[in-house]
Amino acid sequence: MPKRGKNYLESLKLYEKSKLYDAEEALEIVQKTGKAKFDETVELAMRLGVDPRHADQQVRGTVVLPNGTGKSIRVLVLAKGPKVQEALDAGADYAGGDEYVEKIQKENWFEFDVVIATPDMMGVVGKIGRVLGPKGLMPNPKSGTVTFEVAKAVNDTKAGKIEYRVDKAAIINVPIGKVSFGTEKLSENFKAIVAAVIKAKPAAAKGRYLRSVTISTTMGPGIKINGQKLMEN
Repeated sequence: MPKRGKNYLESLKLYEKSKLYDAEEALEIVQKTGKAKFDETVELAMRLGVDPRHADQQVRGTVVLPNGTGKSIRVLVLAKGPKVQEALDAGADYAGGDEYVEKIQKENWFEFDVVIATPDMMGVVGKIGRVLGPKGLMPNPKSGTVTFEVAKAVNDTKAGKIEYRVDKAAIINVPIGKVSFGTEKLSENFKAIVAAVIKAKPAAAKGRYLRSVTISTTMGPGIKINGQKLMEN
């Protein structure tokens, strides 16, 4: 077992490890566990009652967090013609076509957090799929990052749109803001993502859907939340 730091051990004294907390109380506690010298991210982990090996039990989607993530998102838009200027006018950090694909291929350039592409660029984008895919950067229609509505996509991304997706262990991990947000803003973001995940429950999912719900800061311990209560709200 790895040796824990002083701050982590101090944080463990702030709550009962085995207790299932109401969301509001857990959010208040988690802010007190943010003892690092930087503004820690508050992260949400949900283990779902689904089997991700089956296509009809995939849980994936996007949600715009009401208060954003607290992180400045760098957006690259791969497009042609007037769509390039549309993207730049909407606030994209970079916008263009083949020149950026080549830059990624030849220079291993990754000064961006999200890639948005117009459908007519996907043939070109496919050339860098092998490097974008493992980093979770490949544009996808399901996440709204393959679209001709580039201005809306850029605006949504900059406003705090995040993608949630169940992994092989049936867990969804997403940021819900920064410790500095305070309880009210964190709560609004928390409710938005939980509502989206519950709404996305597959018809094929059987038994309890929210198996476990935990929040933590970047460097802090996990605090358990009563998932059953969330399903009832």
